[in-house]
Amino acid sequence: MDYQVSARKYRPGTFDDVIGQSHVVQTLVNSITTNRIAQAYLFSGTRGVGKTTVARILAKALNCESGSTGTPCGACSNCLEIAQGVSVDVREIDGASNTSVDDVREIRENVKFAAFRGKYRVYIIDEVHMLSNSAFNALLKTLEEPPPHVVFIFATTEIHKIPATILSRCQHYNFRRIARTEIVERLRHVVKQDQIVIEERSLMALARASEGSMRDGLSLLDQAVSFGGKTIVHADLEAMLGAVPQELVRGMIQAITAQESAAALRVLAQLLDQGHDLRAYCAEVVEYLRNMLVVSVVASPQEWQGLIEASVEDLTQMAADARSLSPESLQELFGIFTQAEDSLRLSAHPRFVLETAAVRATRLLHRSGGKPAQQAALPAQTARSSQSGPSPTGNPAAVARSGNPTPSPAPKSQQAAAPAPTDPMMARPSAVGNAMSPRNFPTNSQNMMSSGTVGEVKVLTAVASPSDENRSGTLTLNWEQVQEEVANVSSRIAAFLERGRFVSVEGHVVTIGFAKQETAARGMIENPENIAVLTSICERLSGQTVRLRVAELSESDPSGPTMAQIRAAKEKEQRLVLFEQARAHPVVKQALEIFSAELAEVRPVSSRKEIEE
Repeated sequence: MDYQVSARKYRPGTFDDVIGQSHVVQTLVNSITTNRIAQAYLFSGTRGVGKTTVARILAKALNCESGSTGTPCGACSNCLEIAQGVSVDVREIDGASNTSVDDVREIRENVKFAAFRGKYRVYIIDEVHMLSNSAFNALLKTLEEPPPHVVFIFATTEIHKIPATILSRCQHYNFRRIARTEIVERLRHVVKQDQIVIEERSLMALARASEGSMRDGLSLLDQAVSFGGKTIVHADLEAMLGAVPQELVRGMIQAITAQESAAALRVLAQLLDQGHDLRAYCAEVVEYLRNMLVVSVVASPQEWQGLIEASVEDLTQMAADARSLSPESLQELFGIFTQAEDSLRLSAHPRFVLETAAVRATRLLHRSGGKPAQQAALPAQTARSSQSGPSPTGNPAAVARSGNPTPSPAPKSQQAAAPAPTDPMMARPSAVGNAMSPRNFPTNSQNMMSSGTVGEVKVLTAVASPSDENRSGTLTLNWEQVQEEVANVSSRIAAFLERGRFVSVEGHVVTIGFAKQETAARGMIENPENIAVLTSICERLSGQTVRLRVAELSESDPSGPTMAQIRAAKEKEQRLVLFEQARAHPVVKQALEIFSAELAEVRPVSSRKEIEE
């Protein structure tokens, strides 16, 4: 017998064999059993999920020689002819190549004739959305009132292209994507029947690459057999699929937990050397972090398989990796790589974007105080700190309790570098400046900065060195002066910066928040070059090391004015002051009385020439 691809060889022949579409199968079986046959069915869903297969099984169920039944025999002449596609009572039409109104007119003429051998004449029109508007219009009347012996079954991958007039005349069944576990189960059955040797993780890799399509999964299995023979090696399968090796994903996770930035960069260099796509890799890292988060917050291993589509071996590995990080740290890491994934779509330098995210992720534990990856390294760190100088507390045990070496005091030159807040506006903010003053924002880490958030603000960007926390001194920053400096350097950056809000100062961390709809402004400020400009200005004005965070404000976050609104309010206040000063001027008062006029506008002047003009 000639070779037959697995998708055809193992195509379901009965409703019981259909995988992943129980909601459709149950409805169709019940409708046949109760003799409630509709005149038209519409099957929609992505490719390879069983639309045409179920249509053929439905045709067999309606025309089986044993009568209309939910369990066709598959052995009678009608069932065999339908399965082979040669039945005179079941006609399959490709909507992509029969799009004209003439093709529909032919159908309208033929529906008048009764079935030759079975009970029903069944018309299966695949890719029905490809029909022209004229063809749809020609089909309407026949579809609404067909002869009792005719059943139409339409299949489409693009349901939005079907006219509402057609939809209203059909019973619509939506075929869902098939779960990875179900695809793996089917692939396991196929490899057993064909005596193929393959690893469990290779089956999961095939299911992941199929993206919910059973046909794609079986086609990829055939391709893998052609590539490696009856014994499929996982490394060969990954090479064939062009998939990112899980070893590289785990390499990044290990670099993060070990807080080794150089190791993370080496992983990315190896990834590029092997020719893998950075966007696909970032998506794999995001998925792995999500799975680690699920494992860390769900106590029962039995529940993991219901929440994570992975092999038992992979689940065990995820659980081991998740023990090195707290759920809060995993959420921050997820945010870092999700933001990087968004930036990769638009960036002209995707490697730089992912490297920046990797370095930020490896240094996260320095800032967040999450679970250290290597508890055994703490004594060595303590020993090094004791060699460099005594602990400020004089108690080495305090170092072990804190989980991080106690920072040594900053040199006196650095302590003196912080300028005293002599600016009157900084010492006592005005009514307009209150919202922008760092003194008016809570600095309690439990309330404002817990787990990398500001209230309900999700931190999206942080650019700094982990040694920043070791600098002493309280950060004092005049934000209005910062805005003026930014405007002098780049009016473009200043315009986007004004659309955000100054959120808080936490130690040496300055947080700026943007509303959810301010995506463009936030994206501009998050640009690494713009972050560097803003950080440099803040450090120059404060005299201290500054780390800048850009956050997305949630809907539940207390609303407050943006920087632009604050500036506008201040300008309005200044205009009111100028009006009052002008009205109080003797010359102006006399002029207003003589001419019975009102003061319309007041402008400050800076030179005699401007006055003369």
